[in-house]
Amino acid sequence: MGRTDAIKDKILKLGAKQKLSAVIKFADNSEDDVRVAVAIAMGMIPSYESGMALIPLLRDSSPAVRAAAATAAADIKAKHCEEYVKKLAFADADPTVRQIAKAAFDKLKDNVV
Repeated sequence: MGRTDAIKDKILKLGAKQKLSAVIKFADNSEDDVRVAVAIAMGMIPSYESGMALIPLLRDSSPAVRAAAATAAADIKAKHCEEYVKKLAFADADPTVRQIAKAAFDKLKDNVV
């Protein structure tokens, strides 16, 4: 197991334990795979703070990170991320991101809090 894999594994374990502040520390990592893991982990922590922490990842330069963040926002029903996810669903340059974000947006807008 490489260093990146070990970091991703740690992040996912932190997410499962609801340790948002520890997960956020990895959000600026230079590796796309690590930031994807951060988004997935945030999707395990259903809180307003987790949704707020997803917003920079919804604007990430990596399509994989944006897609994972959109899914995570839908998973935790982060209504405050809805507009960002909508932008990805209808205007992202990457067709895969648009497809994943559209599914996440549909899930978000169907969730009435």
